[in-house]
Amino acid sequence: MTATEANTRAGASLVKSLLNAWSWLFLILILGFFEIYAQIETGNTFLFRIYNLQSIAVAASQILLLALGLTLVVVAGHIDLSIAFTTGFAAVAMALVVRAAGPEAGWLVVIAAMLVGILAAILVGVVNGWLVAHLDVPSFIGTLGTYGVARGAALIVAGGATVSIRSDEARAIGNGDILGFPVPVVVAAVLALVCHYILTHTKFGVHTYALGANRAAVERAGVDVKRHLMLLFIISAVTAGIGGLIYTSRFSAGAANAGEPILLYAVAAVFIGGASLTGGQGTIAGTVIGAFIIAVIQFGLVFSGLPPYWQFVAVGLVIIVAVLVDQSKHRIVGGRG
Repeated sequence: MTATEANTRAGASLVKSLLNAWSWLFLILILGFFEIYAQIETGNTFLFRIYNLQSIAVAASQILLLALGLTLVVVAGHIDLSIAFTTGFAAVAMALVVRAAGPEAGWLVVIAAMLVGILAAILVGVVNGWLVAHLDVPSFIGTLGTYGVARGAALIVAGGATVSIRSDEARAIGNGDILGFPVPVVVAAVLALVCHYILTHTKFGVHTYALGANRAAVERAGVDVKRHLMLLFIISAVTAGIGGLIYTSRFSAGAANAGEPILLYAVAAVFIGGASLTGGQGTIAGTVIGAFIIAVIQFGLVFSGLPPYWQFVAVGLVIIVAVLVDQSKHRIVGGRG
């Protein structure tokens, strides 16, 4: 190998390392930007205020509850667009049970209602998994179909309206705290650790990465790919369903569109965090960083006094950057091959 070739390889390796770490660098950049803005415009800090940090963490947790299971699906080379209304379906199911029991419903009723909400979400996951694994329907089309079905089902059972509830127990789940940390943040953190463990320390995780990289090889290795896909879509539905339970608990209401505003952010968090459009790549840590990037953008733009709809523009631009980074990594790998 000549010196020129060695330098070229070293340069390519450095660029790839920077591309792999771009989401972390970008998070630091936007935090620094809003901190400087706050110091100049208001004389106060943006980053070192408990209220700001809690608001960002809660917003990130909402995104994560939809994005965690989705990360596993994307790593396997698929997509789940139904998570938005899986969230709504679970939220409405929980709210209906709590409301039927009346305002005096205790913890047992609330827990039973949450289990009903999870079962509603699992139903959507089973349908998604069956369509993709057994009927070979492309996941984009299959989950887009269940997106509409779950939306319609949630609206039907809710009578086309938001299902309000009166339950101090439910409200405590959505608005309480554990050791000073908001319950939604704690729930999202626990689920993130569980999903991280699944991806990095189990055969299921190894098979998930392998499935996204080369399905034929996984099948030749004797892995039950259909069962694996079924489980992946069920996991995705369950994490989205938990998002619905948190929504109902926070706002004392179940709404069919509970997850609709978060769908773009959840998908964005996964790809901003380093998941590949072609599968075989992605981490839970990356998705967590992606969710925090979006949450910082959301809160930072509101903090700056800009209208809320600018959030969509900003997140859309970040998604485009994430796709360009992913393509650049593939070109570098291909060029070195």
